[in-house]
Amino acid sequence: MKNSWLFALTALVIGALGGFISGRNTSLDRDGDEPTSKAVKSAPAKAALEARVKSDLARDSKRSKRPLNIEQISGMPGSTQRVQAMLALYANLGPSQFESEAAKLDQLPMSERILASFLLFGRWAEVDPSAAMAFSGAMGYGSMFVKPTILQGWASIDPAGAAKYLAANPREFAMMGYGGPAGGRGGVSIIGAEWARQNPVAAMAWASSLNDGRSEAISAVVGQVAKLDPAKASQMLAGMNDDGLSEAFRAVAAGYGAKNFTEAQAWISSLPSDQQAEALASAIGGLSVVDPSSAAKEVKHMSQGAAKDRAVSEVVSDMARDKPQAAAEFLKDQGSPDAMRLGMRNLIPSWVSKDAPNALAYAFALESGDVRDSALQSYVMANTAEDPAKVILVAENIQDESERIRSMSIAATRWMREDAAAAKEYVEQSQLLPEADKNRILNGGGWFGGRFGGQRGAGGGVSR
Repeated sequence: MKNSWLFALTALVIGALGGFISGRNTSLDRDGDEPTSKAVKSAPAKAALEARVKSDLARDSKRSKRPLNIEQISGMPGSTQRVQAMLALYANLGPSQFESEAAKLDQLPMSERILASFLLFGRWAEVDPSAAMAFSGAMGYGSMFVKPTILQGWASIDPAGAAKYLAANPREFAMMGYGGPAGGRGGVSIIGAEWARQNPVAAMAWASSLNDGRSEAISAVVGQVAKLDPAKASQMLAGMNDDGLSEAFRAVAAGYGAKNFTEAQAWISSLPSDQQAEALASAIGGLSVVDPSSAAKEVKHMSQGAAKDRAVSEVVSDMARDKPQAAAEFLKDQGSPDAMRLGMRNLIPSWVSKDAPNALAYAFALESGDVRDSALQSYVMANTAEDPAKVILVAENIQDESERIRSMSIAATRWMREDAAAAKEYVEQSQLLPEADKNRILNGGGWFGGRFGGQRGAGGGVSR
């Protein structure tokens, strides 16, 4: 199959050569002699032709130069130019050159190293995936980050080979949840999505044959197909009613919702009754991406429950990007504390980016309780432009103790970076922060730590 990494570059080269050859064929006859008057009828035309050939030659010569090395690329201005240069560098490597380039990654700043690693190992996997995997095995902790990239690159050109490798070496991916008897989840999802881009029928046959990770693989295959053709994806699920395929059905519903909500409704009505609410929520979520106002109207027809709460949260997220006030009004009309609590984490950050004072006024005007706490916490998490000395006063108003401590710690940590003396004085005198948290903040521990791990609201957002 065609190499996706080289396609764009090949197209450019072919275009250049095509222009050059075309120009040469016009200016010379079959014997290489000067053209007759029929080929070039005037001096201006001949001059224009010669100028074109010269331009093509210059362009081809420039393109034929060797790509910059990674040290030169790292010093280039412009992030887009650096990415393009990395692509050019890695696209031109031979199989024996990747290992030496991989050894140079440690010379890069972390932000550039992550991007370069993704590009390098993704390309290496397309050229020699076995060698890329073997090299990653000697990378220690860093192998956890590059192995999924290698697996994806491998699957993009040889999904059957990648699937065979994952099945034979599950422990290589276990530390990140990409393999092992307990899952194989992320790995099979990566392969399933890549395989579906190439051959959905073969991908589905492979996914259906699995024992471990079967539902995840099927969901990945169907989800990828549903992005372009939800009707085809729905046919792939015909007759299936596995408990683990809820994600696949949601993917189809979301694809339908984004393309044709009427068709989505018709398909949802054909599902078992216990699957319809979740599917409808996903369809509304898909519709919301393209038309939040219409999605908000459809939410009104849903029965109260977790599925509706999820749909509300997704509509609020999409609507708040352009119309936070309208999103706030929509959210307030839902009558579900859970929907409002979750929705605040999508509403407030968007509102803060546009109009922080009104976002804060809205949050303070809410009735005391979990919903108000969620709004205030979201404000603290999102408002990085405000003076942390003021933001921490907002955090003091959160009623839930663990959420209040978390939010105050966030603001105090920011304050320590800007004005350590003032922040230290505040923290030492605070009656709302426990001694352990005070010590952690004052000693540079930030707001991360054991007491906050895994508690509700971490990250201040709702994943979609």
